Order: sequence, then structure tokens, then C-alpha cells
Amino acid sequence: MKSWITIIAGLLLIFSILTGAQATEDARIFMDGTAAYNSGNWPAAIQAFEQLAANGIDNGRLFYNLGNAYLKNDDLGHALLWYERALKHIPEDPDLNFNYDYALTLTKDEPVKQASPILRILFFWKYQLGADTIRWIALALNAVLWGSLAVLAIRKKHLLRPSIILVGAATLIFSATAAFNYIEAARIKRAIILPAEVAVRSGFSETATQLFVLHAGTKVKVERQSEDYLLIRYTKDKIGWVRKADAGII
Repeated sequence: MKSWITIIAGLLLIFSILTGAQATEDARIFMDGTAAYNSGNWPAAIQAFEQLAANGIDNGRLFYNLGNAYLKNDDLGHALLWYERALKHIPEDPDLNFNYDYALTLTKDEPVKQASPILRILFFWKYQLGADTIRWIALALNAVLWGSLAVLAIRKKHLLRPSIILVGAATLIFSATAAFNYIEAARIKRAIILPAEVAVRSGFSETATQLFVLHAGTKVKVERQSEDYLLIRYTKDKIGWVRKADAGII
């Protein structure tokens, strides 16, 4: 874990040299957070790392360490929220998956499966690679495909045709997956319950009928948002309203 902190700190320092004052300040905040983390001062580490996230640093390793700090600070809801956000960037990371799976064992509510095992096998690349990785692979394959087609048209290299077919198929698969990920991220929102226990109600007020109770770390689907409340779905027949402060959108 410390090795990744060192790597990120180095990248932030390089970034500060290239881009100026704001990045320099971000590097200082990260170093302060790293020192707090290494000394076991979890609240200070959380404050520093969350400030970096608020400043627009969208980094899977940063989110992973935020999850670790929250978990060590006995805040399961926020730990799983940041682990989920990290998984969007680095889903194949073994340390992240180990800590995430461990945190899931601490939750009280039965997890709802988001995809069937068959789908995970048939479309393994979607679940093993991050959305960013899939997008870059799709861009690279498109470049290779159109470059190969240009060579074929100019030089009439017929021997290239079988390989172009393979590249074309891979390009189609990854481009379609990238498009699906984009639409899914735009249309389907999920959230993590943050407090130890939350009452899910029939309307947006504390006096509305309590329908059921959820606990820290439970993942739910966000159906709708109001100014202060979220309409969430836990299972097919369990849907209701919670305060926005009680559920962090992934």
C-alpha cells in the first residue's frame, strides 16, 4: 500500500512542476495526507485525500487509499463508496479487490447481484477492465483498423485482409463496450448507504412511513433525485426515499 502512495506522490510532484501553482498545492496536500496515513491519523488523511478529490483529481489509487483510510477509521459506508469509485478505474487491482471483498463481509444487508455469472463470463473484458482502459483500447484499435485499411487501399496488400478482419471484430467489440459503458454511466446511477442504519421512507420527510431499513455499505440503484432526497431501489420490490446525505452516489 505504501508503495502506491509513493508512486502517486511522485506523479503529483511531476505534475506540479509541469502545470504550476494549483498542482504544487495538490502535491503538498497529498504529502500531508500521506504523512497522516502513515502515522495512523486516519481523519487527517481522509481530509487531505478528499480535498484532492474535490479539487478534481480523478485517480483510482487515490480513491483506493481513501477507502483504506475510511475502513481503518471504522466508517464502512464511506470505505465501500471510495472502493467502488476506485473500481471504476482499476477493477483488476488485486489489493483493491481483496480489501473490497473484505469490506463486503462486514455489511449487514444481503448484497444484490448486479450481473449474472454467465454475463460476467461471456463479457469478461467489461468486468475485468476499467471503463477508461476499454475506451483507450477502442481508440487504439480504431487507429490500427483505419491505418490498415489505408495501407490495403494504397498498396493492395491482400495478405493483410485476414488480420484486418480480426482487428475489425475487436474494434467493434471494444467500441460497442465503450459506448455501452458511457450510456450506462450516464443513465444508471448507483449509491452506497453511508450511516450505520438508514430508514427508507415512502416520501421525502422524516415523518413519512418507514418502509424498510438499510445499513452501511449497501449498494442501491438511484431511480430519481429531488433537492434533498434520493429515490432508491434495493431489490425489485423494495424502493423508497432516503436523504442525499445518507447515500453517496458512486
